[in-house]
Parts: sequence; structure tokens; C-alpha cells
Amino acid sequence: MHLETLRWVGALPGHVEMIEQTLLPERSVTLAVESVDQMRDAIYRLAVRGAPAIGVAAAYGVVLGVQDLADTSRENVVGCAREAAATLAKARPTAVNLFWALARMKARADRDFARGLDGPAIVAGLLAEAQAIHAHDRETCRLLGDVGAELLHDGATVLTHCNAGSLATGGMGTALAPIYRAHAAGKRVRVFADETRPLLQGARLTAHELQHAGIDVTLITDSMAGRVMFERKIDLVLVGADRIARNGDACNKIGTYSVAVLAKEHAIPFYVVAPLSTFDPELDDGSKIPIEERPAAEITHGFGRRTAPEGVKVYNPAFDVTPARLITGIVTEVGLIERPNLARVEAALARGAARTAAKPASRP
Repeated sequence: MHLETLRWVGALPGHVEMIEQTLLPERSVTLAVESVDQMRDAIYRLAVRGAPAIGVAAAYGVVLGVQDLADTSRENVVGCAREAAATLAKARPTAVNLFWALARMKARADRDFARGLDGPAIVAGLLAEAQAIHAHDRETCRLLGDVGAELLHDGATVLTHCNAGSLATGGMGTALAPIYRAHAAGKRVRVFADETRPLLQGARLTAHELQHAGIDVTLITDSMAGRVMFERKIDLVLVGADRIARNGDACNKIGTYSVAVLAKEHAIPFYVVAPLSTFDPELDDGSKIPIEERPAAEITHGFGRRTAPEGVKVYNPAFDVTPARLITGIVTEVGLIERPNLARVEAALARGAARTAAKPASRP
């Protein structure tokens, strides 16, 4: 029903295959990624994007950095795994899932080193960890879908911004997962997709994958969101997130804050759908979230054609932060955080930690 954005191919050595998202929807091309530098480039230039998918891709990127070193010393394998993680961490600064996944990979390498495993076993363990991260994301997406689908009545119309579906994750998506699950359960769900300037992830990706899944989708420009709300065509808003602070402030694709303000004005519920791995418990509030600034050409040259005057100044932040006070609820894999604040977010994180602790650790 939904697209598979990336996968590991082969055993060891292997490589990653992913959908080259910069070419969608005009061309469907599979990109083979065989090195750390290629993975860093794929993440930076948005061949793979979306916080959960970036995390999965980065985990596999660490494996790419060590898979040819199995016959070297165990110290070298662990050192090179850390070097690969450091390289991948520089690809994009905002999506916390990137750093969460890399931290898991480094911890796995250190743990297996401490257990006295040799080089080949450490490399195998890193692949097992990356695959576990991928499997975790698939399962988390399903859980997000189940929790979020309860918010959708039969005949509901949803507004989305950017792309938070299967193309942004290792599974069926975050913000689109409730739509997929509701649709599978027989509910009639309609979607209005913001085009999401300047890179048009809503137009190129969300509309593409919803059509592929047989979901009723209507594309609008970002500036039309207020109008369709005013016309009472929207029942609720579902968006994803790249990083969420401990108080519930949520960072997502630029323009999300504007949608939240409009939803508040029109008394429309505004929900963020994100896994617990997207929360950054080190940040008290959203003001401390680093905001990536993208190249000016993304605005001045729309897909290769100049669309702005020569020499004009450009400001191109890739994300903005929606304050928790504008968020009706955050859908997580452990349930809905209603009216998010510090206490409610911390309670959800505690439930998530308890759930993780109850599961057996991954082993090669």
C-alpha cells in the first residue's frame, strides 16, 4: 500500500538502496549507496529525508563505513565506526533522529568491544543494530498509525504539511500513518496537501504517495491553507516533526508554525505525529532547537530555473518551531499526549523507556 523508501541489500558486504526523492514524481529512480560519503551526500541533498528515514539511513551508513574492515583489529573497527558516525552527524543539524540513531550505533560498537568480540563480530553486530533500528521504525510507524487513526472519523478531511509518510520513514510514515490505518479500516478519509515551498515536498512526495496508496488527495499551495480552513473544509491537521523539546514545542518543516496559527484561529485541532525518538529531552524548549539554513538557490532557482532577481538577498530556514500552546496533542507510539507540556511529555518518555527496557536487547 505504501512505498518503501530504503532497504539494506545483501549480507556483508552489502549496500543501501533508496528512492532518489529529488527526482519524484517525474522520475522513479533507485539510488545505490555504497559508502559513508555517499550516504552523507544523500542525506544532505535530500535524496533521503524525513527525520525517521534519516536516522535509519545514518545507521546503515555506519555499517558502510566498517563493513570492509572486519579483518582488521577490533580497535580499528570501533574507531572507524565512530569516524563514520561523526561524518554522518554533519549532514543535517535539525533532525534529532539522526543523532539518536548514531548514538545507538556507537553504543552497540562500544558494548560489543567491551564484551571482547572480534572485528567480524563487531561489524555483524552493527548491521544487526541498524536493522533493529529499521525494524523499530516500521513497528513505531504502525503504532503511530493505530493511535492516530482514532482521531479520524469516517469522512474526515485532513490537512497536511510537507511529507511525513512512507517516504520520510522506514515504515508507513508518521503523520500519514493514521490516514493509512484509517483507510485500511474502511474509513473514508480525504487529504488536503500543502505543496510546501520551497522544495515542494507536499506536491512532489505527499501527493505522489497518497495517490499511490489510493487515498483521496487534493493539492493546494501553502497560502491557500487559511482559505480552506475558513471554508470549513478541514476537520484536523496532522503534521510530523524533526525535533520536539521537553515542553512539547515541535520543530517541523518551514511553514508548519503558520498552519498551526491558522488552525488555532479557526478552532481546528492541530496534531503532531512523531515517535519518541524525535523528542530531545536535553532541550527545555523549542528556542534551543538548531534551525538548518539551506542554500539560497533553493529559492532563487526553482528546480534549476531562475525565479528571483540576480543578487537578491535570501533567507532560507528549513524549519520553524510550533509552540506547545498551539498543539492539540502529540501522537506517539505510547499514546496521545494531550495539551503537551513538560509533565505530560516526561510521563510519555518514561512510558517509552519502560517499554524499551521490557524488550530483549538486540544481538548479532
